Amino acid sequence: MSEFILFVGALVVVYLLPGPDMVLVLQTGASAGRGPAIATGAGLALARAAHVAFAGLGLAALLTTSPMAFEVVRFVGSAYLLWLGLEILRSEYSGDDAIRINGPKQPSSHGTALWRGFLTNILNPKALLFCSVLLPQFIVPGEQGLGVQFLMLGMTLVVVGLAFDLTYATVGSLLSGWMSRRPLAQRAQSWTFAALLIGFALRLVLMPHP
Repeated sequence: MSEFILFVGALVVVYLLPGPDMVLVLQTGASAGRGPAIATGAGLALARAAHVAFAGLGLAALLTTSPMAFEVVRFVGSAYLLWLGLEILRSEYSGDDAIRINGPKQPSSHGTALWRGFLTNILNPKALLFCSVLLPQFIVPGEQGLGVQFLMLGMTLVVVGLAFDLTYATVGSLLSGWMSRRPLAQRAQSWTFAALLIGFALRLVLMPHP
């Protein structure tokens, strides 16, 4: 039980640190509302579940042993984050609302938001490496089966992450109501979120091969 508590504590620390996932959920909540932001969180949860499965299958080792595979995933992921950031800036500059996922009331907005959340996380090689490094450290030999422990830890990782994303979705939607009456604040948040996503993209580009 003590190992599990430490594991949850480690997850809390990680999910509190600013990253592209957090920024995307907050930005979606602030620009499109809580519904699309929750859909974004669901997409992130699906991607994290996929990373857990990949780590369990040993596919994370492919990124560490194959420089080509790592570079492809890294550059595709950074290009996607860069595109998201530039789209926010383009929307703010031109007055186009496309980046706001077509408004929270349109049915297609939730599917678009879910897909963006999924791509943001699944194309980040750091997320897969994180799962492959963190989960084995909290598996206790001799307790249950190794597969069962890995599954439980992986499910915990996904659930805790989703809980944080739901919180960020609510915070983002509250910001939306506050900023709707403050155009300058709305423009500032757009530029801030765009700069953060572009910064994360550049950091991913400069990330060394593990």
